[in-house]
Parts: sequence; C-alpha cells; structure tokens
Amino acid sequence: MANNDFITLEGMTRLQKRITELNEARPAIMLRVQEAREQGDLSENAEYKAAKDEQRMLDNEIDYLKRRSAVLKVLDSSVIPKDKVRFGAFVRVIELTSNKETLYRMVGVDEVNFQEEGHDKISVASPIGVALTGKCIGEIVTVKAPRGHWEMKILEIF
Repeated sequence: MANNDFITLEGMTRLQKRITELNEARPAIMLRVQEAREQGDLSENAEYKAAKDEQRMLDNEIDYLKRRSAVLKVLDSSVIPKDKVRFGAFVRVIELTSNKETLYRMVGVDEVNFQEEGHDKISVASPIGVALTGKCIGEIVTVKAPRGHWEMKILEIF
C-alpha cells in the first residue's frame, strides 16, 4: 500500500458523502440529457452537448471516488502517538522569518480539498508534510518547496 493510500475517518466520511451527493444529482442530469436529445438534431444541439459533458464529468468523478475509496485505508488518528508528527496529528508551527503561527492537520492526499475551520490541511506527501513528518516539538524543519526554502519550528503536536 502506497503512502498516499491513507485517510482519516473524517476524510472517508466526507468522501462517501460526496459520492452520495453526486449519485443524487445524477438523475437530474440524465433528465437534462434526455430532454435535450428530444429537441432534434444532436450535431447542432448545444444543450445536448453541455448536458452530456456534465454527465461525463459527474460519472468520471463518481468512478474516481469509488475507486479511491476502495483502496484507501482508514487510520484512526486518535490511537496514533503524539510524540512526533504523524498522520492525523494536529501540528502548530511558527514560520521563523515571518513569526506567523499556523495550525496544520496532517492528512492523506484525498483530504486536502475538504475545508475545516480552525486549521489548514496538509498532505503528508506535500513539501510541508514531508518536512514535518517524524519531527518532535521544538525541532526546526526546513521546508523545500518549489517557491523556495523556509524554516519553521514545531510548537505543539496533538
């Protein structure tokens, strides 16, 4: 199993909810396709093409999410030790050049687009995630990202 195949319980719940939402939206799109088809010549029918494109995008997303959910392994972050930065941990850091404090949650790659209040989600595979993983409170890490390198200090892990 690849390192990118982990997800928190909350993330899996959101992923399953998204699949349900998409499946519930599908009948309305199918109806739009049918109604547009009934308008006549499909080669000149912009409504039909738009409805088919929307149906294709929806079906592709449903298929992708179902395939991902089948291979993802849910990790219970509540039982993972908090002595080091690990998957599922909340990490408070301070960027040393700007003195800006940020609270991150270390999550899988499939969760970073789900928004939560109070913290930023960072994939364990991202440059920040890679730099933080395995480090302890008080350590200074160097983040090597496409925009350059910077340092941050780990203030808290919970």
